[in-house]
Amino acid sequence: MSTQLATSVGRETTRRRSPRLLIVSALGPLTALAGLVWALVQPYRIALLEPHAHGFWTLVVEPPLLVMLVGAFFHFVVAPSVFEDLEADER
Repeated sequence: MSTQLATSVGRETTRRRSPRLLIVSALGPLTALAGLVWALVQPYRIALLEPHAHGFWTLVVEPPLLVMLVGAFFHFVVAPSVFEDLEADER
């Protein structure tokens, strides 16, 4: 009986995730990575490198940094509830 329990537990933990869950889980990190790549490819767009040449809002609202923040926000705030909904649909 313990082998049946061990195999059933093993099956539950090794259950494959659906492609939809994998795509949703990758959206946040890929978006943040895109912002990082954008910042590395176009470093002249980052006003933080020359703070004396720019105003306050130019320093605060940096497009590559905003993209990274949106990716992190999606990954940590939005995605967990989407995971719950998708897992409920799978059951």
